Amino acid sequence: MRLQLTFFTACLMLVNFSMGQNDIQTSFGENLNTITSAVPFLTITPDSRAGAMGDVGAATTADIHSLHWNPAKLAFIENNSGIAISYTPWLSKLVPDISLAYLTGYSKINDNSTWSAAMRYFSLGDITFTNENGEDLGQYDPNEYTFDFGYAMKFNNNLSGGIAMRYIYSDLTGGQYVGELQTEAGRAFAVDLSTYYESDFVDNNQWAVGLNISNIGTKISYTENEDKDFLPMNLRLGGRYSMKIDEYNDFSVAIDINKLLVPTPPVYDQTVRDSIIGGMDNNVSVVQGIFQSFGDAPGGIREEWRELMYSLGFEYWYQEQFGLRAGYFHEHATKGNRKYFTLGAGLKMNVFTIDFAYLVPANQGVRSPLENTMRFSLIFDIGSFSSTFGSDVEGAK
Repeated sequence: MRLQLTFFTACLMLVNFSMGQNDIQTSFGENLNTITSAVPFLTITPDSRAGAMGDVGAATTADIHSLHWNPAKLAFIENNSGIAISYTPWLSKLVPDISLAYLTGYSKINDNSTWSAAMRYFSLGDITFTNENGEDLGQYDPNEYTFDFGYAMKFNNNLSGGIAMRYIYSDLTGGQYVGELQTEAGRAFAVDLSTYYESDFVDNNQWAVGLNISNIGTKISYTENEDKDFLPMNLRLGGRYSMKIDEYNDFSVAIDINKLLVPTPPVYDQTVRDSIIGGMDNNVSVVQGIFQSFGDAPGGIREEWRELMYSLGFEYWYQEQFGLRAGYFHEHATKGNRKYFTLGAGLKMNVFTIDFAYLVPANQGVRSPLENTMRFSLIFDIGSFSSTFGSDVEGAK
C-alpha cells in the first residue's frame, strides 16, 4: 500500500514519476530511473516571478518569496515588510480542480535581520474512492499543506545566513482502508539551511551566489507500519549577475543547479526477490540517504550527472515599474524529462505588485500535462503603504 500511495501522489502532482522500474524505457531506448519521494508538492514553484524565470531562485535579488528559494536572501530585502499571495492551477490539461495556493510575508527586525512566515496549500480536487470490486466508497478532497517560519541574518555587508522550519501535513485518503490496512494522514518536520553572498561590481553592477539545502527532515508514512518515505530533500546552488544599463533599464541573468538529496532506486534482479544487482539499498536513514545520494546511482558517475537539474532565468525592468522575464528548465529524460520554457511579466504600482508566469513545454512531439501552466502573484508592500499613509496623515495635520 505504501508504494501505491506514493505512486498515486507522484502521478497526480509532478507527472515526472517512476517507481524505480528500470524496465520502463524512454523514447531513446534508455531505462528510466527517476528519484521519487513523498510530498512532491514541496518542489512545485509557488510564485510567479521564479516561475517566469525557469524556476531560478537561489541567488536572484531578494524578494518576498525568498523563504521558499533561499531564506538567507531576506536579510538583504529592501522594504520593511510585506505580504503576498500566489495561485497556480496545476495540471489543468488533465483535471480542472488541482491547485496550489501560497501565502507568505516578512518583516524586518532591524537592519541586519528579518523574520518570515508562509503557508502552502495543495488541493488535489474531488476524488472518488472505490474498493477492489469497483464499489463506490464516496468522494474525498485530498489535500496537503505546510507552515513555514524563517529567520535571516547578515554577517557583514555582503554575506548572510538563513534557516527555515517547516511542518508538513499530507492527507491523501481520508483514512480509507486498503484491504485490512488503514491509511492515515502523513506528518513530518523539516528545516532549510541557506547562505547568500552579493557584491557590487563595476558601474553599479552586482554579482551574487546562493546555496539552499531544503526539506531536511523526518521521513513520512501514510500507514501505521514501519514503511516510510523520504521528503524531497534538495540542494540548490545558484548565481546571478545584474547590470544597470542606464538610469531607466536594469537586466539580470541567473542560473540554478539542483540535486535531490534522496537515494536513487537500485536495480533489482527480476528472478531473485530483493536482490540488488546495481546501485545501493535505498532503505536507509535520512542522514545516510543524504550522503549516499551523491554516489549510489546504478549507472555510476554518468547517471549521477544526469540527476542534476538546470534552471536559467532572465529579468528586465524598466524604471523599476515594469518587468519582463523568461527562462528555461531542464531535467534529463531518464530522470523525469521535464523540459520547458517560461515567460512572464511584473507590474509595480506604489504599494502593489502583480506578477504573472506562463509555461511552454520544450519536449518535441510530446504532449506535456504541464502545458499552459499559469501562475499569478499579488504582493502588498506594507512598509510603503505605512509610509505613504503616514505622510498623508501628517500632511492633513
